[in-house]
Amino acid sequence: MQLRTRRSALISDHIIPGRESSTQVIAVSSGKGGVGKTNVVANVAIALTKLGKRVLILDADFSLGNLDILLGLIPQHTIEDVLAGTHTLDQIVLKGPAGVSVLPASSGVPHLTTLTESQQLVIQEQLEQLTGEMDVLLIDTGAGISPSVTFFAASADETIVVVSPEPTSLTDAYALIKVLARQYREHRFKILVNQAKSPREASEVFGKLDVAVDRFLHVAIELVGAIPYDDYVPMAVMRQKAVLEVFPDAPASHAFRKLAQQIIQWPKPDLPKSSVQLIWQRSTIHAGH
Repeated sequence: MQLRTRRSALISDHIIPGRESSTQVIAVSSGKGGVGKTNVVANVAIALTKLGKRVLILDADFSLGNLDILLGLIPQHTIEDVLAGTHTLDQIVLKGPAGVSVLPASSGVPHLTTLTESQQLVIQEQLEQLTGEMDVLLIDTGAGISPSVTFFAASADETIVVVSPEPTSLTDAYALIKVLARQYREHRFKILVNQAKSPREASEVFGKLDVAVDRFLHVAIELVGAIPYDDYVPMAVMRQKAVLEVFPDAPASHAFRKLAQQIIQWPKPDLPKSSVQLIWQRSTIHAGH
């Protein structure tokens, strides 16, 4: 994928690192589906709001979005309408549990799998207006290595890659990191192990990925936490609720709160973590002259 230097190749000049913005932008990605990535986003968002943060979630799986279903929300309009020009992002925002704001994606719309540059520009410009009043923007990317996934992951302040103990999850997570490292020169990643049966298993899962990444990709990965395997999670999903809402004392709920407390302490990066951000910072400097 060729790197673009035009402004439309970035999410927003307001939220890209290196600009004057207090909004913390975090992309949550995974190499494969089924690892609980969207569940992580929903629960972390609620945990952050309970810590006093204003949180906006962008469901960036534009063709197969299901965040609204997970949270029991019924959108009248979605990102598809925004890209069609009939609505704006602020017109489709939903209020979710605990006051979380949600930008719902479409479902079953294959042509939105890969955004065009003009579509990226639409999202970019309108996100700038919405994030001005937000403390945290969580981007729930699609799974895999499509250009839309890697675009959002590379543009964020931080990228959290969610993995599970399944061998295929590790293989696909490695593939995602490889694409981001080689095509976007992204050099740091945060790893979250989901559905871990024990702290030891979480450590072993991370260790396997760390060995492969260190040997072949030479980038830094950091274990930021583990969400335990918890029967309360699927019970909450069946109710179309976040586990933090209906089972606040569940083991997974405690883990999500711990992760949220950690996230709000992450410092704003001084250096760009990818070539997308580096290109933007350089173009900003030149524009200033």
